Amino acid sequence: MHHFSRSWTALLAAVAHLSDEDFTRPSGCKGWLVRDLVCHLVIDAQDVLITLVTPADTEPTADATTYWNLVEPPTGDDPLDALIPRLAAAYGDPGLLRFHLDDVGSAAGRAAGLADPAARVSTQDKVLTVGDYLSAYVLEWTLHHLDLIAHLPSAPEPPPAPPADTLAAARAALERIAGTPFPAALSDTDVLLIGTGRRAPTDSERSTLAGLADRLPFVLG
Repeated sequence: MHHFSRSWTALLAAVAHLSDEDFTRPSGCKGWLVRDLVCHLVIDAQDVLITLVTPADTEPTADATTYWNLVEPPTGDDPLDALIPRLAAAYGDPGLLRFHLDDVGSAAGRAAGLADPAARVSTQDKVLTVGDYLSAYVLEWTLHHLDLIAHLPSAPEPPPAPPADTLAAARAALERIAGTPFPAALSDTDVLLIGTGRRAPTDSERSTLAGLADRLPFVLG
């Protein structure tokens, strides 16, 4: 619960820091501008709200690790991937999109803080405890925080980076999904970017990764 709150609060703060011009810059999500990513975060926040009020009375079928599926890299053919840019563009004024995320996102954060971690909820045909469900989102928020700031220009006051503790928590989550640790020589940020295919490893990093390099990327769905 702590890492969920920390990662989500930091991500909302980073979005609030963006200038209107930043919304038209590329994000770290292939094919999406920053405004598209922010629109996706609105939908994610709505999903959190919906899931937290969708109780389940059966035993959990997934946890924070098995919540995620490993999928093929996106091709751009997914209808939802095509919908997001159109929906984001429909906002017109970046201020409206910024306000909508702050409104819905703040509500999602409050709902998460009030939820019973031991309660069970249902989403995507899975049953999880609230604690596991929110823990799964730490990886999502942290990756998207890195996506948000990936191509923003240097500035005297750049948007804040993800907190160190949530970077470490997200790395640990990815290692559990991968079923193996990444080399300690790689930073948490590099592990997250390389491990999920957001950038290719350098020759030196590929050497450090050894056999693990052949299994990359771990694309989450």
